[in-house]
Formats: sequence, structure tokens, C-alpha cells
Amino acid sequence: MTLAVGDLAPDFDLPTDGGGQAKLSDYKGRKLVLYFYPKDDTTGCTNEANGFSELAADFAKAGTAVIGVSKDSVKSHDKFKAKYGLEFTLASDVDGKVVEAYGSWVEKSMYGRKYMGIDRSTFLIDGEGRIRKLWRKVKVTGHVAEVLAQAQAL
Repeated sequence: MTLAVGDLAPDFDLPTDGGGQAKLSDYKGRKLVLYFYPKDDTTGCTNEANGFSELAADFAKAGTAVIGVSKDSVKSHDKFKAKYGLEFTLASDVDGKVVEAYGSWVEKSMYGRKYMGIDRSTFLIDGEGRIRKLWRKVKVTGHVAEVLAQAQAL
């Protein structure tokens, strides 16, 4: 599925770190950054998560919640969040249905080997559930600041 700016964001209902639950409807009336990342506690994913965590207060001031999503288990998320003191929610999409709904489950290639994996991608969703900005094939350096600037401008 290909999503575009202006589309309604696909609904989700996922278990989160700390035994919680996150649904798109929980964020009605406020902005949400939903970002997909490949794996807990790997270099790029840790750098991205730390970036969102460091700017968590700024996202909150902009009226924007942040949720990181991967196919890792809730238990893995709990460890990852505790290890780095992350200041936002991590949601577990073990079966990959939400990752697929957002078009973030893609064919990748490493050293000539093709495999399926999560495309590092970010969606800025408005209070009405519409996608206002999206980023695909995210490069971590500078990304979080760019997302924050877009959230503040929305």
C-alpha cells in the first residue's frame, strides 16, 4: 500500500512497553509522530530513538506524541527503553500488520542478498488522523530535528 500526504492514517491497536496499549484513536485532537524502525538496540535504531528521546519535551510543547514501532516484542522494548532511558512509547507489531499497512515492510538488499525488512520511515499525523508529512528511507542524522520542525509548523 502506498500512502501519501493527505491520506487517512491506517488505524492501529498495538501493545506497548510497560504493558500499555496504543491506538490511533487515542491521539485524536493531537499530533502524532509514528516512526518505524528495524530493530531494538542496534546502532542506527538506538541513535534515532535517543534523538526522539532528547527532544521529547520539545515534541510535547508542540502538542505532538511520539511512538516508535518495530516487530520486536514488548519485552525487548521494555529492555531497550530502560537501557537508554527513552522518553516516549514503543509499540510492538510482532505480526507486522501495521508495518505493512503503512507500506514500511519492503524488500531490502545487503551484500547482494535480498530479504524483507522494515524501511526506516516516519509519519507525522494530525489530530484528525491525516498524514501531514512522511519520510521514507530515513537517514538518522538530522532526521529528528526535521520531524520536530514540521510538527512545530503544523
